[in-house]
Amino acid sequence: MRRIPACAFLTLTLLAPPASAQTLGTMPATLRYGSGLLDIPVALVLPHLAFTVTYSGFGVSAAETVVPDSPGQTIPAGGRFERWFSDGSLALGLFDRAEVGATLQHFADRDRGGRIYGTFGRLALLRPDGRGPGLAAGFRHVTSPSFGDGESGDVQPNRLGYPDWRVSRSTPGAEDFNGNFSPYLVGTLVFPGFAGSAPYDVTLHAGWGGGLFQAGRDLEFYRETSSGGVFAGAAVHFGLGDRRLVNLMAEFNGFDANAGVQIDLGGIRVGAFALGLQYDGETTFRSRKFGVLGSVAFCGGLRALCRGRRAPAPDTVTLPAPPPDTVVVVRQADREVPEGTSATLCLATGKSVDVRVTPAGDTLVGPPWIPVRELPPGLVFEGSYAEGHEWFESGDPIRFGGGEYVRTGDPSPRNCSDIVRVGEHENVPLFANRSAEAPFDVLHVPVRPGTWQAYQRR
Repeated sequence: MRRIPACAFLTLTLLAPPASAQTLGTMPATLRYGSGLLDIPVALVLPHLAFTVTYSGFGVSAAETVVPDSPGQTIPAGGRFERWFSDGSLALGLFDRAEVGATLQHFADRDRGGRIYGTFGRLALLRPDGRGPGLAAGFRHVTSPSFGDGESGDVQPNRLGYPDWRVSRSTPGAEDFNGNFSPYLVGTLVFPGFAGSAPYDVTLHAGWGGGLFQAGRDLEFYRETSSGGVFAGAAVHFGLGDRRLVNLMAEFNGFDANAGVQIDLGGIRVGAFALGLQYDGETTFRSRKFGVLGSVAFCGGLRALCRGRRAPAPDTVTLPAPPPDTVVVVRQADREVPEGTSATLCLATGKSVDVRVTPAGDTLVGPPWIPVRELPPGLVFEGSYAEGHEWFESGDPIRFGGGEYVRTGDPSPRNCSDIVRVGEHENVPLFANRSAEAPFDVLHVPVRPGTWQAYQRR
């Protein structure tokens, strides 16, 4: 059973089929604390004004109830323990940099511990632009349960989110169990899928946290193993077309190996999960638990469900017709092709054209490698370019998708396979990274054949 987490990670990261690189949608919803995997946070946050409403529930079935008697020892205290626990949460994204929310755990009466309330927040310190690393810092704060007898004031919340009188600051064998406040730092790596098959992304996550990520590591009935607050997880996000998404997840939250699947049907998410895969059913905490999740994601700026950006399939993209004065050079060259360096120019149509630069500085197009300067008037590269347009020459910002974009950096080449057309401005096409999702952080504008200018969202 200890090999299950390793097998799950290998399955997620190595056996996924290759596909087009793209960010396929927002992250899945955690059981109680906004976006993430199942019980661990990630370095990504919800888009600005997007919010989610989530319900999760799982069943617990343990052979017996035990209580701590002395350090390292437990004794039986009752029969079989079976119950269904439910949790709800709200999460809101702010400025594409932060995510905040509230959670309501354990829908029960006061005699059974009452409801547990919580808040959480996360700040993205470094955001991956569709790929690469990300870093975030955050916290979870959960209130202590109350059993209504006035004698359980030191009872602490636990990682399963339900009131348990055995978990308190004075529990025998525990070193000041404190689960109210759980700060953490988490990093994320985003790997867009490889070109060739169904679209998918891979995300890897790892971090360290206090509070519930490590409290209780001294209690035998509470844990079998503990990482001292270190948590990690991986997910594969498969695109099914029509903006549908399947998320396969595996994680270790510092105590438990968990796995689950979540299907995003255009902003409506449903999922199933298993907690504590490495356990054998001995106690409430050290047992396998199975549950379900339902979540709805709204994009406040769009006033609609967060359906994500439809991923364009390379073999079905319809390119605009070439302008009337665009022709294809087909005549053969009567001379030998001079030596030179091969290069590829990305045109404003999203197509690439092969060129060769000679040692003398001539640019040849072809085959049959005709010098550009010998092309007669009217023969131009296809596509519409920003060079010469008044708005571009004067450095005016671009308004697109409800945001404003300003010029950043110097013009540079782009690879057509890395970008996709998302709109246009003053008859000049606008492109974004294939791995990006709306609202786009960066737009790419074709200045002239092979040269592109980046525009950053304010």
